Amino acid sequence: MRTKLYALIATIALILSACASTIDTKKLQNGDLIFQTFPSDQSDAIHIATNSKFSHVGIVLEKDGKLRVYEAISPVQITEINSYLNRGARPYFQVMRLKNASEVLTPEVIAKMQKIAESHLGKPYDIMFSMDEEKMYCSEYVWKIYKEATGLEIGKLRKLRDFDLNSPTVQQIMKERYGRNIPYDSLMIAPSEMYNSELLEEVE
Repeated sequence: MRTKLYALIATIALILSACASTIDTKKLQNGDLIFQTFPSDQSDAIHIATNSKFSHVGIVLEKDGKLRVYEAISPVQITEINSYLNRGARPYFQVMRLKNASEVLTPEVIAKMQKIAESHLGKPYDIMFSMDEEKMYCSEYVWKIYKEATGLEIGKLRKLRDFDLNSPTVQQIMKERYGRNIPYDSLMIAPSEMYNSELLEEVE
């Protein structure tokens, strides 16, 4: 009896997990942003420093007739949507869309986004979170695609010192990355700043 109960619980858990980590791609469109988080010390530090439940973001763009996620991990790459979701640390994600997407994201603008996104493919992940062009981190990649293609800034650039850096978890990550030369005045874009942008709205 107990074995059957455990089997039932396991089956239900698998079903719920599968449902939570998939998405109806018919509800998505070019230019959508998908926010989620990954299981890592870096993600933990980002959650704490930015006071956000999300630590990663990718942008939805069409490739070979199918919507996919362009993201900066290691390296910058194109990922099948449900594969992107299944890497998440939690069965939770949020899709955000430009409020006036139908007006701004014309076919010409989408084509420009595509060109910009693909120009960065293969670049290594930027663990230093700088805004240069040699390497890319997730929110920088998506922010620059929108900025260069539309002129819009999805989220405000902030200095490193503006985030909550007091946690031992955050301190440890900074020590590993920067040593004693922590660039407190360096500008960066956090996933939380993009998620909270007034230019975006949630997609149910």
